[in-house]
Amino acid sequence: MDETDVEQVTLALLDAATDKDSEVQEQVRKSMLTLGKQQPDRVLAMCQDYLLKHPKLVVSHRVVILQTIELIVGCRIETINCTRIKSIISLASDEMTRSKEVIPDWQQAASNILVAVGNKHINDIMEEILSKFQPGVLPHFFVVQTLANLSDSNVYGMVPFLNAILGTMLPMLSMAKQDNMKWVFSSALCHFSDSILEYLANLDKAPDPTVRKDTFSGEIYAAFDILFNNWLQSRESKLRLTVAEAVGSMCHLMASDKLEEQIPKLIPAILSLYKKNNEHYVISKSLCQVLDASVNVGSRVLETQLDSLLFALHQQVSAPVDYSNPPTVKNHNEVLRCFSLLANSFPDRLVMFVLQKLENGNERSRMGSLAVLRHLINSTTSMMESKKLLILASIRQPMADHSNKVKKRVVQVISAMAHHGYLELEGGELLVRFIVQHCALHDTYRRGPKPTDPEEVTNEALRTMCDNTLHLLTTTVGRLADVLWPKLLYYLTPSQYSNATTPLCKSLIVLGNKKKENKEPSFNIDFTQEVNLSSPQTLMIRLLVNAAFPHNSRGHGAPSLSLLQILSISIHPNTEILWEKEIPPLLTILEESTSGSLDKKHWDEKLLKFLSKTLAAVDDDKWVCQLAVEATRYLSTYNNAVEEKSFLYQCIGMTLQQCFNKELVKKQLQEILLTARHYDAVEREGVAMGVGLCANSHLEGTLAKLDEFGKSDAFKKSPSIFNLLKERNDVEVEKVKSTLILCYGQVALNAPPEKILNRIDQDILRCISKHFNTKVLGIKVETKDLTMKLSLIKSVGLIAKAISECVKRQGYVFSRKQELITVMLDFIKAEPSDALRTPVRHLVMSTCANLMPLDPVLSENESFDLLKVCVNSVFSLPPETHTPEKIKEEEILDPKQRKVLYKDTLAALQEMLKSVLARDPTPEGLQSVFKHIESWLSSGQDHERERAVTATAHILAYYLDNLTVKNIVSFHNLGALLGRLSPRCSDPHPAVRIAAIDCIYTLLYIQLRYEGFSLDYKEEGVEGLLTLKDRLENPDHTVLYKTCSDLTKVMSKRLPQQQLTTLVFMLFEGLVDSQTNCCRASSVILNTLLKNRGGGLQELVPEMLEVLHVRLQNITEEQVRVAVGQTVLILASQHLQTVINTLVNQPLPYDSWTSEMWMALGADPIVANQIIEMVMEKLLVMAPFVDKKESMIRGGSSKVATNQPLAMTCGLKELLLNGQSQEPAVSLFPQLFSCLTVRLGASVGVSVLKDNNTKHAASIHVAGVAADALRILLARAQLDDVMKRLDEDDAWDAMKEPNTHITGVTLLARAMAKHAGPRLPAIVEGLCPSLNNIYECQRITVTTFFSELLNHHVVTELMLIDVLMNNMMERISDPCCTVRMLAVRGLGNIAVGSPEKVNKYAKELLAAMSSGMEEKDDPGKLITLEAMSGLSKVLLYLDKKNVHLLVVYIFMKIKPFLESENDEIRCASIHLMGNLSKFGAGEPVFKDQIHNVLVSLLLHLVDPNPQVVKACKYAMRVCAPVVGSEQITAMFQNHLHDDKTLHYGEFINDLTKYLIQDFPGMLNFYHITVIQFFKSNWSEVRAGAAMFIGFLLGNLSEEHLSHLNMGTITKGLVMLLQDPDPVVRVKAAEAMGHFH
Repeated sequence: MDETDVEQVTLALLDAATDKDSEVQEQVRKSMLTLGKQQPDRVLAMCQDYLLKHPKLVVSHRVVILQTIELIVGCRIETINCTRIKSIISLASDEMTRSKEVIPDWQQAASNILVAVGNKHINDIMEEILSKFQPGVLPHFFVVQTLANLSDSNVYGMVPFLNAILGTMLPMLSMAKQDNMKWVFSSALCHFSDSILEYLANLDKAPDPTVRKDTFSGEIYAAFDILFNNWLQSRESKLRLTVAEAVGSMCHLMASDKLEEQIPKLIPAILSLYKKNNEHYVISKSLCQVLDASVNVGSRVLETQLDSLLFALHQQVSAPVDYSNPPTVKNHNEVLRCFSLLANSFPDRLVMFVLQKLENGNERSRMGSLAVLRHLINSTTSMMESKKLLILASIRQPMADHSNKVKKRVVQVISAMAHHGYLELEGGELLVRFIVQHCALHDTYRRGPKPTDPEEVTNEALRTMCDNTLHLLTTTVGRLADVLWPKLLYYLTPSQYSNATTPLCKSLIVLGNKKKENKEPSFNIDFTQEVNLSSPQTLMIRLLVNAAFPHNSRGHGAPSLSLLQILSISIHPNTEILWEKEIPPLLTILEESTSGSLDKKHWDEKLLKFLSKTLAAVDDDKWVCQLAVEATRYLSTYNNAVEEKSFLYQCIGMTLQQCFNKELVKKQLQEILLTARHYDAVEREGVAMGVGLCANSHLEGTLAKLDEFGKSDAFKKSPSIFNLLKERNDVEVEKVKSTLILCYGQVALNAPPEKILNRIDQDILRCISKHFNTKVLGIKVETKDLTMKLSLIKSVGLIAKAISECVKRQGYVFSRKQELITVMLDFIKAEPSDALRTPVRHLVMSTCANLMPLDPVLSENESFDLLKVCVNSVFSLPPETHTPEKIKEEEILDPKQRKVLYKDTLAALQEMLKSVLARDPTPEGLQSVFKHIESWLSSGQDHERERAVTATAHILAYYLDNLTVKNIVSFHNLGALLGRLSPRCSDPHPAVRIAAIDCIYTLLYIQLRYEGFSLDYKEEGVEGLLTLKDRLENPDHTVLYKTCSDLTKVMSKRLPQQQLTTLVFMLFEGLVDSQTNCCRASSVILNTLLKNRGGGLQELVPEMLEVLHVRLQNITEEQVRVAVGQTVLILASQHLQTVINTLVNQPLPYDSWTSEMWMALGADPIVANQIIEMVMEKLLVMAPFVDKKESMIRGGSSKVATNQPLAMTCGLKELLLNGQSQEPAVSLFPQLFSCLTVRLGASVGVSVLKDNNTKHAASIHVAGVAADALRILLARAQLDDVMKRLDEDDAWDAMKEPNTHITGVTLLARAMAKHAGPRLPAIVEGLCPSLNNIYECQRITVTTFFSELLNHHVVTELMLIDVLMNNMMERISDPCCTVRMLAVRGLGNIAVGSPEKVNKYAKELLAAMSSGMEEKDDPGKLITLEAMSGLSKVLLYLDKKNVHLLVVYIFMKIKPFLESENDEIRCASIHLMGNLSKFGAGEPVFKDQIHNVLVSLLLHLVDPNPQVVKACKYAMRVCAPVVGSEQITAMFQNHLHDDKTLHYGEFINDLTKYLIQDFPGMLNFYHITVIQFFKSNWSEVRAGAAMFIGFLLGNLSEEHLSHLNMGTITKGLVMLLQDPDPVVRVKAAEAMGHFH
């Protein structure tokens, strides 16, 4: 290759080195480097020349060239000759020092070259650099910088020179006046010192092992003197830091005596830097080196600096550490290293200093001291051994700090102390307490946004840390077991540690299990010997109460129970066996539940039972009494946890139940009643339950105690002798009375049944009424106190419950029943009707339900009142989600409480209704309850209907369950009840629907029972209703429709004839229900009923039709209209013509009512068949549209639809929408399909005339109507596959619009051919006449359809090919350009559909295609394109004899199209060329033609159009055998697959190798052709051409170079390197890299 070419290319690359595109820059560098690696001397020479010839080059450009030189030198240093090396050294040195000013990028790049060369040629480099480093003259900044970097990169080469360099440098130091020079000297000295230290540390590898430290000590000290005494005081912080760093490194090289002499000045100087600089890491690192050097030489004066050192280091260690900012972390670690160094020399001083600092209350200072303390405990273990007790004593002060940051550090220190044996010492337990206290922290209370302090420690974070620490101490520090066990138990009982219960229990469980396994005697705890531990009774009670609230305090239930099991022997030996059996099942329940799913009441009962069994197992009255006393004493600890306290009262009650000491029982009851906080509702309940449980064993004593307490001073208004009850006001007294009233109720409930009845009137009710402030219960209640009301209601309910339990065994008339019920109802009447704020309603109704079963029976009026008051009071409440207004001081309930209150109130009402019905379970009794509910069933409010239907469902179910039929009677309410309830099955509110079905199910079973069927009889139809319930959850109308219909069938089957009329008229009312859904249901039920039972209601039919006719105009509900439409169908079957005429003349577009009518007509196949035939006949003969002039002025015309055909198409569409129209649609399918297809063609682009009668006409899409009708027809014919294909391809939208109509019809024909073949002959027959139609649009539609059919072999199988081909031939000369194009397409399609027929029509096909390629009247070249694609397809199957003579002719015709701007034409021509190949095989002429276009094809493999790329791959694959090279043939066939991605670069690279090898003579032709593409319009092709040339050059051997015109190539690439597209520039630069 001519040297000038390489030079030209290199020059172009050098010029382009600062291209504005970064990728181009990168590639230019790579290419220069590639050329440089191949021809280092030449390229380096070029770079040098370039720099010399362009002295004014911009700096960034010079830098790129210098960097290139550095890279070439770096990788080819071994092969570059010495002369070149010297000239490079000289160039770099000159570039580096030419400007006296410092220009960092430029001079650094030059310096880097010297460093790169210096790794091999250190002597040459030093010769050059030292020439610019002359004694007495201040050197250039970068000369010194280069020396520094050389000492880093080539330690062994540089250290031998350093003595001399230092000698020359020392005098220069005093000449340096500029800060940057001082900086560079300091930096160099730092690097030199580090290199020397590295050299000395590895003398075994060094070239001169005789070098010693003292070789440099003198010079280093002299330099140190200047740096330290003069420069360290500089104002420039960057310089100060570098000097400090240098001083640190130099200390290790100074003579010991000199260092010792300097320490008193050096350390204060370095410490003073902390104040002057923000970056402390360098200072700390330097200080650490100074201290290290001082300690190594055993410095004595270091101690004199200790105070100031410790002070400064402490300040540093106390600075915030930001882990997102590494220098602060590094600084912290360096400072801790300084402390370690000092600790080894001055342990006592250091520890004293840190401990004194701990006393300082400043947060930062404490955190620093604690960090040092932890570091020392962990890193200097032996030295700290003697200081342990001192440290233990000192840590107490920071433990009392309030800051969480300090506490976090304290925890870290404690953790370190634990691992080094501090916690076993005296005072260690305080540290454990600290950890436990912080396990008990509550969550951080936050107001406002989160603080941004990176060091912030939240309570949660600190607590988690302490949890983990406690766990670690338990599991990893074995010797702590005896420190923690059993002392940790102490923290379980005080309430301030309650949040730590979970981690404490877990630790104790681990410790206990270990001790148990190892059979250690300390496992068994003697509570009397242990100081500070609570008694076993208190511990047991505490853990039991924890278990009752298992998800509180971070889930302490399960751990508390597990710990209880481990402690069993220690608590009482008799519990062990019982607890082993009882506790695991309790734990299983907790594992399987969440706080939401646990049944609290059931769980509490289980725990009380567990307590009861435990006390029985203990079998020691003294122990049990002690438990009762301690538990009572323990009550006050739960004053802030009232739910827990309530449970504890129950535990005490259960314990007293098992106490035999009656005096103690009384004493404890007195204690409980005295100390209870009566104003708290939950506590009152707890006290009452506890007293009630106690009464189970001690009825007499309990009643006596209650009576005595009721008379005591607690009820005096004046101050009493009890301090606890000082100055009670009225309200407090009322609250105490409330407690007592509740106690009496609970006593009645829990007392033994055989003892209670004779106590009810005399002891219990008398005391209650006395406390309630009235002389007799019947008198108007005076108290306004809600608490007392609620207590009274609850208590009366409990008493009623107790009586009914006893009455089962013995008769009893409760004379006070009516009085009590009246009082109760008064309470309800006093409640506000618009809100539910209190549980009065719910409690009253529960109480009434409990009173109802007791004798005497209520009178009818009393019963009516009770029902009316209760039902209206509950049903009229606002919905649960409604938030009531706040009144005066009343608390507003939170949503959760409100939800519970509503649920309880409704449940209580249902129970009360059942208790009334239970007294009279007959149809009359049922009606007497139902009449109060009936009016609520059709309320406009969802919540009111839901309450009414739900209540009805409950009472009916109850009625059925308790029904005993003595003799067969009529259930006369059935029709009325069904009429009211059945429409509700379609209520918009799901809950109402479900409940309504339940009601009907129950009603029908009640009817069956009355008919005499047995209790367990299951009727299949009625049982079917249960399956309907699932459907009702789905609000879909069709589902509800079907459900109502099925429901009616079941009802009509079971309904006695005499009740049918009642039902029908009830349903008429249902049509105007407040809920539209229920109107629908009424209509559906009505229709179904008439279908099934209409025969018996003949006289009702006329009246019904009239009603429906009137309603129809007002019924807006679609489903109701559909139901009415079914009725109308009967009319149509009798008067078809009239109905059709009327409908056709309705205004367009049809309103929904008319549409419903049409649709309804499809329900009867016979009627539908007649209508379809009539419409087809009319569409055939009527004009589809008329041409209407746009305007007189503008001219032009538009197509306007004619009315009747449009109206019929609309009607037909609606009719076909009815699923029942399937049979006629299928039988007339071919005719209807052809008719609608042609109608569609005639509708595209047609609009509707706007006139005054049809205001909405514009909203009709004429073609859309026809397309929709066709689509529905396909669905009716069940051509699902056709539909699926068309939907996937969006064919329907395409068919409707003029510009995509052809595509749409093509898709239609394709889908029909693929999935509906057998139907085609009749369809083709139906469509043929339209080909000669005067309407061009219809010819286009049919030609499109036929053209696509030829694409499928099915037409040959059906013997339609000749018909279709003849039609296409005729259309070739159609006056319409589009029809001609479609005809050419159709002829081409034969090759795909019926290739075996191609040769039969060879002559006609070739003639048609050739004329197509020459078509003159072809505006968008569409016919040309079609002809090329068609010919491409046909050629695949034509015999050689038919084409042979035309091959070259066709080839020549195609060639101009290869570079066409039109993508499709480019694509088709390439494809056609590929298909021609088989006819040219073995023809030299054809091979030449292929080589002529080969370059074009190769370059179009990167064409921007993917289809062109695909065509190129295809053409090259099929032409491969003709090329004449086995390797190229194999390449084309292996790599050019459509599904494979082509790595174009590799492909072209390999291809050029084979072209060179197999066609050396063609190289000249190839490269000239490629160069022509340098000017292509497509940037991708230009880039491809550059690649092609690049690889061609890269793979050429010297002998072939003569074939190429290198000058043209060079010129072309240089031009491409300035191309506007960066991708092209990149490829040009890459190609240039191959010029070697």
